[in-house]
Amino acid sequence: MDGAVLVTGGAGYIGSHAVLALCDAGYRVVVIDNLVTGFAWAVDPRATFVRMAVEDPAVVDLLRHHGVAAIMHFAGSVVVPESVVDPLKYYRNNTAASRSLIEGAVTAGVKHFIFSSTAATYGIPEVVPVAEDSPKAPINPYGLSKLMTELMLRDVAAAHPMNYCALRYFNVAGADPRGRSGQSTAGATHLIKVAVEAATGKRDGVSVFGTDFATPDGTGVRDYIHVSDLADAHVHALRALAEAPGENLTLNCGYGRGYSVLEVLDAVDRVTNVTIERRLEGRRAGDPDALVADNRAILARLPWRPRLDDLDTIVAHALAWERTLAERG
Repeated sequence: MDGAVLVTGGAGYIGSHAVLALCDAGYRVVVIDNLVTGFAWAVDPRATFVRMAVEDPAVVDLLRHHGVAAIMHFAGSVVVPESVVDPLKYYRNNTAASRSLIEGAVTAGVKHFIFSSTAATYGIPEVVPVAEDSPKAPINPYGLSKLMTELMLRDVAAAHPMNYCALRYFNVAGADPRGRSGQSTAGATHLIKVAVEAATGKRDGVSVFGTDFATPDGTGVRDYIHVSDLADAHVHALRALAEAPGENLTLNCGYGRGYSVLEVLDAVDRVTNVTIERRLEGRRAGDPDALVADNRAILARLPWRPRLDDLDTIVAHALAWERTLAERG
């Protein structure tokens, strides 16, 4: 592929790992991030970093100046409960900002667009594992804001010479195995992040929301994917778009294997040799019993194969990053 790759939100958790994967693969990378939740130090120094919001009209000039041929769009807001209490923030940061970016991409002649979507587009699935053609019925503004962007991309790709891939993430966890990046956001809500914070003394325990789900141990089951495997999937998706300009893709990103909350906490206890205090609390509204990816489509369509598909490995990398953050102060 000729030209650069623009990564929006490249100073954030998943975006910074995608930048690492792209740079490792030899791509020329430009990052924009407004640093509201990201960190400039998280951007690989091999990439060009510009502090900018995705909805800034100057994005068009930036795309042209750097000869951007593809966009990986990670920027946005991602906290589900917050989306319920402040839906307009999510429709602004996720949907309206994405619309502006897509328009800029069309204006500048960008050929390929990879979108950071989510399993929240499915809502509470009737069948698990959940496949890409399952009904899309988001139960919160976060999921709906992402689905609306998927629909925009579908319509734009039909009207303009641009193809796209929407990657629907399941539960992303872990950190770069080489310790170059990890999840650094304060007040994160992801279970493995919260659990390793508890194991390193940053929290006094972990809340377990719901013990009466229809699962083997009564706690919610989720599909946890290592962030570096996820970043690798983006590189493969980019290659697929470049090889088939007329084709669009929508793919689940998960391992097809779920772990319960208690199984995750047991893994953290195992890896850290620390017993985390578990506080049993009531269910949160809208939490499904289980959310596990049917990942047959991504395995069939891309040469992507997970390399870090092991819960203890994911926890160990998250723990190592947590200790790195503690050393940073």
